[in-house]
This record gives sequence, C-alpha cells and structure tokens, in this order.
Amino acid sequence: MLSGQIKTTLLFGFGMFAATQVSAQYVSGKGNDATMPLHLMKPDYDIPYGETTPEKVKKVLDRVYDYLNAVTPASLANKQTDAAVELSKADEHSVLKKGDFRLTSYEWGVTYTGMLEASAATGDKRYAQYSIDRINFLGNVVKYYKALQAKQADVATPVRSVMQPHALDDAGSLCASMIKAINAGADASAVRPMIDNFINYIMTKEFRLSDGTLARNRPLPNTLWLDDLYMSLPALAQMGKLTGDSKYFNEAVKQYQLFAGRMFNTDNNLYMHGWVQGMEPHPQFHWARANGWAIMTKIELLDALPEAHPGRKQILEMLKKHVAGLSVLQDKKGFWHQLLNRNDSYLETSATAIYTYCIARAINKGWLDAKAYGPMVILAWNAVATKVADNGQVEGTCVGTGMGFDPAFYYYRPVNNFAAHGYGPVLLAAAEMYRLLKAHPFEINDSAVQMIKK
Repeated sequence: MLSGQIKTTLLFGFGMFAATQVSAQYVSGKGNDATMPLHLMKPDYDIPYGETTPEKVKKVLDRVYDYLNAVTPASLANKQTDAAVELSKADEHSVLKKGDFRLTSYEWGVTYTGMLEASAATGDKRYAQYSIDRINFLGNVVKYYKALQAKQADVATPVRSVMQPHALDDAGSLCASMIKAINAGADASAVRPMIDNFINYIMTKEFRLSDGTLARNRPLPNTLWLDDLYMSLPALAQMGKLTGDSKYFNEAVKQYQLFAGRMFNTDNNLYMHGWVQGMEPHPQFHWARANGWAIMTKIELLDALPEAHPGRKQILEMLKKHVAGLSVLQDKKGFWHQLLNRNDSYLETSATAIYTYCIARAINKGWLDAKAYGPMVILAWNAVATKVADNGQVEGTCVGTGMGFDPAFYYYRPVNNFAAHGYGPVLLAAAEMYRLLKAHPFEINDSAVQMIKK
C-alpha cells in the first residue's frame, strides 16, 4: 500500500528545461514500514528464505530421531498375540515386533546411514546408537536362526530377506549401512556374517545382462532400474574400504559406467528411470527419486574410492554434470518436482532431501563451489525442513514406485507420511547442512543469500 511520496526537484540544463519532479515511492504493510523504499521491500516468500542455523537444523534432527526411536522397536513378538518374545525362546511363530517401519528394508538402510552421519556431524551419540542397536539386534537374530535352522532346516525366520536376499533391494543399502555401523562401533562378530552374505548375493547371484550389468526381469525382461545403482554400488565401495580388496572398487566403477552409458541423457544431464533392452524408441521419464539414488551413489563412490583410482575422475565429472542439470530445475519454493522436467508434477520431499544432502556434501568436500551452489542448497534445506512435522514425521514423500512408460504413472503416485523413503534422506540432508552451515557462513546481501569466506 502506498503511504506517501517524497518529491525532489532536479534542474536540467541552464534553464533550457522546466523543473521536473521525480518521486521515490514508499510502502507499508507485509513487514514493511512507511519509510521503506520500494527496492528494499521484503519479499513475501512461501518458504523461509535464508534464515537457518546449525541449531535450527539440530532441532529438526531431534524431532525425526524422537519419532523414529519410538516407532521402530528392536525386539521380537509372537505373530498371533503380539506378546514380547525373548531371542533365546524365539521360534517359527516369532516376528519382528511391528512398528511404523521395517528394520530390514532398503529404506531403513538409508535411515541407518543417516543416523550415523547425523551423529558424526553433530557429536550427538544418540543418533549413532539408534543404528548400532538395531543392526546388532538383526545380527543376533540372524545368528540365532542360523543355529535353529541347522537343527530344523524348514523353520520360518523373521529375517528371511537378510538371510536369503532375492533382490538388490534386500541387499545393498542395508549392507552399506552395516559396514558403516561396524566402523562406528557395532559388533563385528554379529554383523560381518550379514555383510558377507549380502556381498556374495550382489557379486554372484543377482541377474545380469550378457555384458555383466546388474539387471532385473521386471517389469520386462532385461530391464535396468536406476534405483539399483544405490542398491548395490555403495555396498561394493564400502566393502572395498573394509577389506582393502580393489576388486570391489573396480566392480562398482564398472557397474556405474555400464548404467550411465545407457541411462544418462547428455542433453539435459539427467538420468532416465528405467531402460529396457531392445526398446526403441525408448521413453524417458526423469523421476526425481531415481535421480536421487544416482547422485547419492556418485557421492558414495567418491567418498570411498582411493584418490588414485582411475575411475574417480569420471565419476567426479559426472557428479558435476548431474548437479548442473538438477540446479536449473529447482522450483521457486526450493523443492524439485516428481518428474524433474515437468513443472506441473508435484513437489516431492525425499528427492529434494537427497539432492540437498549430495550437493551440500559435495560443497563440504570441495567438489563443488560453495558460492555457486550454497544458496540453492540452503533454499532446498529450508524447503525440506517445512515438511518435517512437529511429531517428527516427514510429509510429501512419494510412496514406493515401480517403473512406468507413461507420464500418468508418475504424476499420480500417492504421497504419504509412512513412505519410508523420506526419513533417511532428511537425516542425511540435516547432517550435511549442519556441517555446511558450520564451515560456510552466509549473509543476506541485497535480499539474496550469498556465501562468504569464513
């Protein structure tokens, strides 16, 4: 609302022009006052702009931790009565006690990793203990049922997907988090047998194309899922670190190259979600979370690969290209869309959190320029933080998603607070933003976020 004008008289030429009045307008309302010039008006942002601190990030972490710690028990129960069962008395009628989320899912592998990173970033040991306690518990359950099956081979087990993985979803994400948990203090004697079993599945049992590319036979024969980069390669890279055996690094790099050669679009620097052998022409849908799995895989590889590994340079170059492709598609509210290049698809939380984590980590590692990418990642984090409810639930996350070949499939996937895919990424994003805000201060200069030297 205009509240007044200050008039200034300027004289032009030596009396050749009439005196001219020019006006500087002032406004009030919406946080502005009557002495505020137009160019200094405060923008009416939908998402909090720039105003974040490590302390605020930590509060978000605590809300998510408190919620998850309360709703993911590490215990057994009778499947008929839900009564508690001690491990020493467990049998074929025992199941993992029901909570809001499954302790053995690939999504929870991301959550375990997120808790470990949050602990390393903030120094709060509760986060790491969350992962250590549950991973140790799973290791002890596996050990117990192995002994039970040695006596009764057909006894049912509450951890079948851990003991007998049948897909990369069962194996890779959990495996990577378990190796990291050992490094953080988990019981290696209980956890290492699970790790070895998962790695054996990835290396020797998962279906592959004729050239060795990890693949699936759904929804069509000889299909590549971009998601499978994260469901396999971080585990291999972590195994390379754990054992010192370069074959795991080499296999991880080889698989990345095989996937990227088929699925990375060099015109827009995005990945297609799925690739089917023999499909021509091939529809390309740039699903946000799948691109998240791809960029997070590159971060994992760069974190783990030796500096001298010959594949490292290419992966770093691909990371920079991918971030460049993503950066031009960020929405004004800070999120990314469910289909990245279709702005009428909904804004999605889990992918936005993954990109926040990966870009912030790349800045913190010196792989990306803080001045160029710092402001956008702060905006992205502020957007993500608005989706963490007071009770710690993460809102706006797309549910589990198969592969589609038409846009409606992706546009109309539901979102739900119990979509487990949102929690690990939010923890990871918070951990890395905590580090970034500690190491790379910023200021609001002329109403814009700008990173400054510390």
